[in-house]
Amino acid sequence: MDASVSSKAIANTFEADVREIVTVKYVRTAGKSDAVAGAQPSLVVEPGSEQELAKVLKLANAAGLAVIPRGGGTKLEWGNRPERADVILSMARLNRVIEHAWADLTVSVEAGCTIGKLQETLAKHGQRLALDALWPERATVGGVLSANDSGALRLRFGSLRDLVIGATLALADGTVASSGGKVVKNVAGYDLPKLATGAFGTLGVITRAIFRLHPLPKETRTISCVTEDVRDAQRLVLAIQNSKLAHSALQICCGGEAKPRVDVLFEGTEAGLAAQVEQAKSMMGSTITDAGKDVWSAREEVCSAEKTGNAEFAVAKFATLPAQMAETMETIARLSVAGLRRNIVAQATGVGCARFEGEASAIDSALRELRAEIERGGGSLVIAHRPAGITTLDAWGNVGDALPLMSAVKQEFDPRRTLNPGRFVGGI
Repeated sequence: MDASVSSKAIANTFEADVREIVTVKYVRTAGKSDAVAGAQPSLVVEPGSEQELAKVLKLANAAGLAVIPRGGGTKLEWGNRPERADVILSMARLNRVIEHAWADLTVSVEAGCTIGKLQETLAKHGQRLALDALWPERATVGGVLSANDSGALRLRFGSLRDLVIGATLALADGTVASSGGKVVKNVAGYDLPKLATGAFGTLGVITRAIFRLHPLPKETRTISCVTEDVRDAQRLVLAIQNSKLAHSALQICCGGEAKPRVDVLFEGTEAGLAAQVEQAKSMMGSTITDAGKDVWSAREEVCSAEKTGNAEFAVAKFATLPAQMAETMETIARLSVAGLRRNIVAQATGVGCARFEGEASAIDSALRELRAEIERGGGSLVIAHRPAGITTLDAWGNVGDALPLMSAVKQEFDPRRTLNPGRFVGGI
């Protein structure tokens, strides 16, 4: 039998079987808008329960079809192009807040629930997930966990791996596995939540998660200070970090010809904030100004997938030591002189995002040189978006001696490479 005929027969059988599971209404032919980093799938399936999802995965795994889990689709361009993309597994219907145990400061939520909807539910009891993820009105719990996306609030509250305390995953063979629990101090068993966080859906499909929560602040106040250069900005950030200020977020923004700006977020009572701001003024000088909440959307502007005019663009996430932030930003500025525009947001933790706009060839050269310099200093550069013409530039860069272990974990969880094949580090 011709291989193409055989593949078509397998796909047709899979589609018929899936329609029996989720009904005809929730299976459709994939269109151009469903493409993932340039790879075109053939089918979109929307399971309505954890059990339906597991059954669909088991069928796809047996048929040798590649499955791409999808939440809000805000980060589908991140990572490498999939080796194959046969089925989009949409989490749109798995969107419930299952249980808000407000007295215990925990919440259990399905992976297709948006971060915005989750925060609205928690706010009714004066609580929040202390996370400032990108595009919260569209980004889903599962997608944010898979991409390990967190912003400036991680300075005070930790990253997603610190906030997630339990998770349930549907594995490629249809097994549903859970780890963790509803209490904050739960350390028994295999730490599946932390393993799945940042794995880009290559180990299993996150179906639900349990998070530790924090109270909503009574008041917030943001102050900003414009500095002469990035060295001054870094000195100010390190001074604030070494002070007794109880700040919740701290970032440096710079781009183009504008001078660098340091933003500081304080949360607490009105009296407490007044005292904090007065102390900050003594450190930051007369250039301090009150700022609105919009300064914290700077990361969204840098990471936006929207073009500025006809220029090509790339977005990269860098991680360095906090003491190396100025050096990294100076390198980005130096590499941008050849007709490239730049925009940078760097958090006090040493994690930041950079945007390059201009000709694709110049962007390619700048990213390669920037990665080489950052890696020489012990840091990393992950490319979240790149021009379509840049096909040989790996999204992840050098991962050192961790790759054999990561490959072994992938082999254990997904031996047939059903889930997001090729998307993650080292082609996992």
